[in-house]
Amino acid sequence: MDTDSIKAALKTVKFPGFSRDIISFGLVRNVEFNNGEALIGIEITTGDTKIPEQIAADIKATVGALEGVQDVKVQMEISTPQNQPSPNGAANGNAPASSAAMQNVKFAIAVASGKGGVGKSTVTVNLACALQRLLEADGKPGVGIMDCDIYGPSIPLMLGAAGRPEIENDLILPLQNFGVSTMSMGFLVDEDTPVVWRGPMIMKTIQQFAQNVNWGELEILVVDLPPGTGDAQLSLVQTIPLDGAVIVTTPQPAASNVARRGARMFEKVNVPYLGVVENMSYLEADDGTRQHLFGEGGGASTAESLETPLLGEIPIDTAIREGCDNGIPIVVSDPESVAAKEFFKVARRIIDQLHT
Repeated sequence: MDTDSIKAALKTVKFPGFSRDIISFGLVRNVEFNNGEALIGIEITTGDTKIPEQIAADIKATVGALEGVQDVKVQMEISTPQNQPSPNGAANGNAPASSAAMQNVKFAIAVASGKGGVGKSTVTVNLACALQRLLEADGKPGVGIMDCDIYGPSIPLMLGAAGRPEIENDLILPLQNFGVSTMSMGFLVDEDTPVVWRGPMIMKTIQQFAQNVNWGELEILVVDLPPGTGDAQLSLVQTIPLDGAVIVTTPQPAASNVARRGARMFEKVNVPYLGVVENMSYLEADDGTRQHLFGEGGGASTAESLETPLLGEIPIDTAIREGCDNGIPIVVSDPESVAAKEFFKVARRIIDQLHT
């Protein structure tokens, strides 16, 4: 018996009244196992005292049934929520914050990087469009992008989406382009207006994107995170039950080393890795030879260190940059290009992982 086996068992413990488990909701903070005793730490925000009691009882019954477990102790840290309006107007303090507005979102994944300048948003947009096309061909619901890069919201430009969102039944309607639903701070502020906010405002905005946007029926919501491990990242994992994280890096150690450190945050909050995408991997000449302008191997070493797959290596291609500048991602404008095919490969691997 080990902690991994206990975590696997905890994935069968559902949040009362919901089909999602306490691991995917991010409630499990630590798991320890020593000399037959399992210690599980839970952090929950709720106004209903019966919910923590039910969760604790379910944990003890589930983990206690495992071979080799003699005793189960549950440490419960409970916070009382501020009243948040749900879409039907009632206070929704008894469920994870994102449950009401995102109840028809099947999977939520984060795209993250340890540092800026690695093309994370470029990967996000092309990945979302690739996912949309593959899922549409499979007869699945659509894809959305939640742009949580509050200080530098570039998703609207790259996706070619513009305008002001409308409000219907007290919920914001995301804008759409290429079949992808999108919500971004870029839709809410003027182009030249800086976002000068401290942590609490960032947290509130991310909560609003989760709780007060009508995402509709989505197979996958792709969340574009800002670089690093600051307020936005922590707010997200505490607000949305993430099904996995995609780590973006470039080949050189200056990026890959930081990517590894930044990615460790997801381990702390029990969000699994889906894999690593190496961007700007190489420049391919007309004769097929490759020049590794930023070195090579950073994506592979990052994936090996995190014990997760290397999902793909995106080449340097001016068409990628031009597509994002013009609001037509390369997977839409030139789906048969080498770069687009690599994005489709990454998208297919993510879909396969989420459905296993």
